[in-house]
Amino acid sequence: MAPLRARVRAKSGLNKSIIDQGWADLRQQWEYKQAWRGGEVLVVPPHHTSQTYPSCRHVSAGNRRAQARFVCVACGYENNADMIGAIAILARGHRLLACGEKVPLDRSMKQEPTEATQAQAA
Repeated sequence: MAPLRARVRAKSGLNKSIIDQGWADLRQQWEYKQAWRGGEVLVVPPHHTSQTYPSCRHVSAGNRRAQARFVCVACGYENNADMIGAIAILARGHRLLACGEKVPLDRSMKQEPTEATQAQAA
């Protein structure tokens, strides 16, 4: 195992290189190109996506004890952690598209109709 100082230095270098990439500029370019083509960019909040199993929606730091391995402590499902993260982000994006953006108190801005009108029922 590398000494703590070496790991901190390596992490610091990684963080600097990520910041230097200009993620905001990249996102701006994606949004511009998608608007030009008639599409849109959906920004998905990344909170806990690497610790959530999308099927049972169990969130736990214990699900991700290793960098590359994901094991759900609730149901025992195992897979590659990057694959689970990608599935969780996709599922969250689908929920955002279907239910709208969240507002305070975790309520959706969109709401499904509670009753069908006569025109919809026909």
